[in-house]
Amino acid sequence: MSLQWGLVAGFLYLEIFVLIVLLLPYISPQRWLKFFRSRILHSLGAQTQYYYYGLFGLLCLLFLDAIREMRKYSNEEYDLSVNPKAEMQAHMKLFRAQRNFYISGFALLLTLVIRRITTLLSTQGSLMAQNEAALKQATSASAAARKAMDDVSAKTDGKEEIEKLQSEINILKEELVSLEIDRDAVKSQALSVSNEYDRLLKEHEKVQQKVQANESGDKKGN
Repeated sequence: MSLQWGLVAGFLYLEIFVLIVLLLPYISPQRWLKFFRSRILHSLGAQTQYYYYGLFGLLCLLFLDAIREMRKYSNEEYDLSVNPKAEMQAHMKLFRAQRNFYISGFALLLTLVIRRITTLLSTQGSLMAQNEAALKQATSASAAARKAMDDVSAKTDGKEEIEKLQSEINILKEELVSLEIDRDAVKSQALSVSNEYDRLLKEHEKVQQKVQANESGDKKGN
C-alpha cells in the first residue's frame, strides 16, 4: 500500500473511532454541545469550514482516481506469450484499485455522516437546554403567582384581583402543559436519533469488516 493510501486508510480508521465515540449513549447531547462550543473548537473559528471542505475535496479526488484506476485495469489487455505473469499482475493491480475505491469511498461517506451526527447532537442539546430553562421559568412564575394570590386573599376580599390572579395561574398552567408536551416531543426525538445512531453504528461495523477483509486480501496478494 502506497503512502497516500496508507494515510487514507488511517484516516478512515480515525473516522470509525470518532463515529463510535459520538454514538456512545453515556455522553448526553448537552455535553456534546458544551464540547462543540468549547474554547478549543471556538479558537479554530471559521477555519474549520475550510479544513472540512479541503479534506472533502481531497477525498473526492482520490475517489475519482480510484475509479479511473479500476476502469484502466479492467480493460487492460495483456499477452501471455510475452509475459506469463501478466494476467496475475493485472488482477493484482485491479484488486488494489478496487481496495482503494472502497477505502476512499467509505472515508468520503463517513465525513458526511460525522458532520450530520454532530449537527443533530448540537441541535438536540440546544433544544433540551431551552426546554429545561422554559420549564424552570414556568414553574417559578406559577409558584410566584400562587403565592401572590394567597397574599391577596389573606389581606383583602377583592374578588376581581383574585379572579385576575386565578386567570394568570390558569394561563401559566396551560403554558406549563405545553412545555411538558414539547419536552416529551424532544425526548421522542432523542429516542429516534438514538435509534438512528445504533443503525449507523451497525452499518459502520460492517464497513470496518469490509476494509479489514480488503486489507487481508491485499496482504495475501502481495
